[in-house]
Amino acid sequence: MDVCHDQAFQPYIVSQWSTPSPDVPRRARAALYEVLERYGCDDETTTDLVLAAHELIANANEHAVGPYEVRVRRTSRQIVCEVDDHSPRIPDIPVLPASGLFLPVESGRGGGLDALCELLSERGRGLHIVDELSNGVWGFRSWRGTKTAWLALRPPTWRGR
Repeated sequence: MDVCHDQAFQPYIVSQWSTPSPDVPRRARAALYEVLERYGCDDETTTDLVLAAHELIANANEHAVGPYEVRVRRTSRQIVCEVDDHSPRIPDIPVLPASGLFLPVESGRGGGLDALCELLSERGRGLHIVDELSNGVWGFRSWRGTKTAWLALRPPTWRGR
């Protein structure tokens, strides 16, 4: 079953905006925390989902055109978060390491200032974070000029539900 199409529960619109703005990711994170609390997600799942979703939201806000929308829904087995934008281009998916998330790369050692700057760069890590936190259950789809980035997490427990 394709997790991004499981319609067991209706999606909840967490955030919508029409033009890029630097405060969008922060506002969307706060709204997402609130929804996940109502869904009864455990703390670890909430933290992981919000961090991974933040990466997708920030990417859409910075690299794509609006309008934008963030949705989340709870199914019987998982939480699915989707981020829509109106850029039909699916980004290139980086080759993600099979080992740890940010292990040192021997070829980059002793390479001088350029190698150090590349290692410390804040760019290009977002999809690695999404992949790690979602255990590889994420992706993109495009339909009629709308691109959706999605991820799914399976909470170990549902609090109070």
